[in-house]
Amino acid sequence: MIRKLVILWGILMAPVAWADDDFAFDNFAVVDDTNGGDIAAAPVSMNADARSVNVAGFDIAGIMLGMGFEDVQTLFFKTKGLYTPRDKNSIIYTMHQDWKYNLDYECRQNGIVIPKELENCIRSLARNRGLLYASELHLERASTGEKIVVYFTSNATDNVVWRVVYTNDVNDVPGAAEKFEHQREKKILAFWQSVLDKYGAPNSGTDKWITTNNAYDPVMTAYYGSLDLVDMGRNASDAATNVNAARENFVAKPYAF
Repeated sequence: MIRKLVILWGILMAPVAWADDDFAFDNFAVVDDTNGGDIAAAPVSMNADARSVNVAGFDIAGIMLGMGFEDVQTLFFKTKGLYTPRDKNSIIYTMHQDWKYNLDYECRQNGIVIPKELENCIRSLARNRGLLYASELHLERASTGEKIVVYFTSNATDNVVWRVVYTNDVNDVPGAAEKFEHQREKKILAFWQSVLDKYGAPNSGTDKWITTNNAYDPVMTAYYGSLDLVDMGRNASDAATNVNAARENFVAKPYAF
């Protein structure tokens, strides 16, 4: 039986998303609240006699770790395929919290303290300095109940894919009768067989494909009707890059002593 993974949110500096209508983004690109998709890197180990797997070479619906945002955007916005962007909030724009704090301080030093004006100042500076980035792309396939959420690193590390989460409706049942549970089990088995056919047998436990015993290398985990392809090392590197850059670029007062 496939084990469920406990998701631990917020171990790194959480990005901050913006919710307002005054951005000059394309019609399909909106700004909305997001939790950033941060997860914990749980320990992993390879099964006895199992071999290493190139998880970085895995794809979900053609999306691979390390793909640039523009490449993924082209794949689903400019070509016709199985998946389409969801109707609303298909793209989430975000900025890292450290940068928001920097810009908040900078705006306040210029005498801007009224909340609405302060937010406008922060957004304007973030937009002009390239600190806003596409952090999530939401796709769906209405005919089968499948959904995909793609997470991207910031512009500081080239705005590339660090996580892909796929879900479907095999775990959904229309009622509590025995026949529905029977149907659910068959749907799960069919899904699991398709997973094995595409990726091969897990090499860590019963539900994970790992590159090495280092959890910060690419890992994919299977759940009931879900796949989670993630590169925690890439995400951690992006977070560290932004923290360091924000510290170096903090506009402090010109103290003299």
